[in-house]
Amino acid sequence: QVRLEQAGGGSVQPGGSLSVSCAVSGTVLSASIMGWYRQTAGDEREWIATIMESGRTDFTDSVKGRFSISRDNAKNTMYLQMNDLKPEDTAIYYCKDFTRNTWGRGTQVTVSS
Repeated sequence: QVRLEQAGGGSVQPGGSLSVSCAVSGTVLSASIMGWYRQTAGDEREWIATIMESGRTDFTDSVKGRFSISRDNAKNTMYLQMNDLKPEDTAIYYCKDFTRNTWGRGTQVTVSS
């Protein structure tokens, strides 16, 4: 059974940085297409980033140049590094294993002065 365990996130002022991690069990991270979504109350879940098995990454336009996605295959863990955060980045962030259609439970990120 594939499980995605999220950690990190929290609260930060505008312009600050946060990271979120997604530890994968039950499968090999490097053999999966993985990604991140976010969701605010009343809105649909929004795709923000993907990392392919090859390591190629892709981002939605609103986070390009500010967010990065990476993985540590030895730790079977994926990361989302978020820099220059804005209030509109406030959301619950979810990791997803696209290959096995499995979601993490979500992590709150709040950007506020």
